[in-house]
Amino acid sequence: MIWNCLGLEGALDDAGIGYEPSPFSKRLAVDKKTDYKVVEFDKTYKGDKKVLMICTEERYMQMENGKKFSSGNHPVEACHPMMHLVNAGFDFDVATPTGKPVCIEMWALPQKDQVMLDFFNKTAKPKFDAPLSLADVVTDEKKLSQYICFFPPGGHGAMLGLPEDEKMGKVLAYAKEKDLFVMSICHGPAAFLAAKQEPFLFDGYKMACFPDSVDKQTPMIGYMPGKMPWYFGEKLIERGVTIVNTGADATVAEDRKLITGASPKACQGLGVLVAQKLLEAFA
Repeated sequence: MIWNCLGLEGALDDAGIGYEPSPFSKRLAVDKKTDYKVVEFDKTYKGDKKVLMICTEERYMQMENGKKFSSGNHPVEACHPMMHLVNAGFDFDVATPTGKPVCIEMWALPQKDQVMLDFFNKTAKPKFDAPLSLADVVTDEKKLSQYICFFPPGGHGAMLGLPEDEKMGKVLAYAKEKDLFVMSICHGPAAFLAAKQEPFLFDGYKMACFPDSVDKQTPMIGYMPGKMPWYFGEKLIERGVTIVNTGADATVAEDRKLITGASPKACQGLGVLVAQKLLEAFA
């Protein structure tokens, strides 16, 4: 009862299956307005190559205690960086492993950020609702060659399905072979674990991503209904990655063609940097 009175008890989602973050944790972790600021680039892209955003089609993470966390991709982490790329002239497609709709953490939408809401509803949501099938993309060299950057965004949903997905692994191998850009943020680098090659494709790379140490604390404020079943940072470190940040902050890391951000706070810096790098390389 005390737990509930303090606003630490999460509620079930609309489907009555998984828990969403508690009111208290939302006040701490879900901003009503982002720090998005328009950046005027010296030039814009005029070509026909695109960015491929690779999202999850799975919603529920089962915690150690058996409860299910209602997750998906974080809408700000997907949209905020992409807004800068669109402003720089780049179009984007969205794909999920089988073409099912993207699962989005709708409770994380910043309700007082009209610019972000407009981009989400008018530009991103139609693509989230009817994404490409990653299976179709990776089996067609012509389709795959349309893309110059690959982007698995964050949200705990990035840990669901993608780290084991053979098709995700093929995309990463293709990007490395063709020396293309890969960007990600927060929990998105969990998808990199799909690269099963030895040595690991990102062995020796530096990355910014959401810290396991913070994930281990979030059940205490009701953000998740229990301890997570695994921690992706530990897995990346085991495979030779150096994680450069210790907090859920605005850190952005650039290592060769890999550009990563630590948390939603890194969206502005990540999006601007990737847009600039793509313009330098392709405009």
